[in-house]
Amino acid sequence: MHESPDATGGEELEPVRIPEAELESIQASVLKLLDRSAEQARQLDSLAVAPAPLPFPGFAMPSLPGMPGMPVPPALPPEPRPILELEGEEYENELDTLTDWVEDFLMRVYGAEVTTAAPWCGQWQEHLDVVAWLHALWLAYLQHKEPDAGQSGMAVWHRDFLTHTMAAVRAPGGPLSACQTDPDRPAHRLLRGPGRSSRASIPDPAGAAAPEGGES
Repeated sequence: MHESPDATGGEELEPVRIPEAELESIQASVLKLLDRSAEQARQLDSLAVAPAPLPFPGFAMPSLPGMPGMPVPPALPPEPRPILELEGEEYENELDTLTDWVEDFLMRVYGAEVTTAAPWCGQWQEHLDVVAWLHALWLAYLQHKEPDAGQSGMAVWHRDFLTHTMAAVRAPGGPLSACQTDPDRPAHRLLRGPGRSSRASIPDPAGAAAPEGGES
């Protein structure tokens, strides 16, 4: 039987020699692959670990659309409006709150004696101009007593709001001058306003009648 010849011919294979430049490139590629594999392993480990608790548990992140489970921030209070812009029950409730502040705080602390130079009215709620003045003073008081107004907040309120409001409301010729001018004689009277303007309407030049016997 014929035997197949040995593929190697009985000779040893010579080792393959790779140029040094190519060898360094291969080593760099292998190192990059190892680093990338290690980074991916660290990412997988971090995803498997439960998230750490918030450093400030009482601090809630605002709720964002599409993020269930986040606490909803409380609604901001409505912006204050001038009291004369309110109507119906809303006006009455605001007037009741204003009355409590005026009678329990403002007049008890800053209400000078009733005289002809400083009149007052036990029915001041029926004087709309007085209601508007005192309501604006109250809103300014609420603003300037807040901590963010600073330590001089109330001093600013006294100087810029209280003094001018009381001088206007209780002036000798002011809106209450026909009311109580004697502490022992309550009185109430609404002064008549100036009424509407009597300005005549301006005729339309296009609609004015042409003079008879017009000039040629």
